[in-house]
Amino acid sequence: MGCAGSTPGKGDGNVKKIRKPKPWKHPQPITKSQLEQMHEEFWDTAPHYGGSKEIWDALKAATKQDLTFAQAIVDSAGVIVQSADLTICYDERGAKYELPKYVLSEPTNLIPEI
Repeated sequence: MGCAGSTPGKGDGNVKKIRKPKPWKHPQPITKSQLEQMHEEFWDTAPHYGGSKEIWDALKAATKQDLTFAQAIVDSAGVIVQSADLTICYDERGAKYELPKYVLSEPTNLIPEI
């Protein structure tokens, strides 16, 4: 008799395929340079929220790539993706990593530079 819960081809239950975040709107229209400033501030302070600097670095690198390469980065770093859009992830030790939408995609109300 085999194990009733075993099904071939399922693989590791922790692997979740990442996807693009859903469109979102910033509370106030912002420019590309303001968005980039928000990125810099987040990534400069992110390691202070806990977790591993290596995982933060991998997540930062993944946010700047296409989905296929981003998937390879998070997989090789051992990141456990809770939300497919990368807003919530964990490392193998259980530390939680929360990414704001503004580091994952541009808002729908991005305005041109003046």
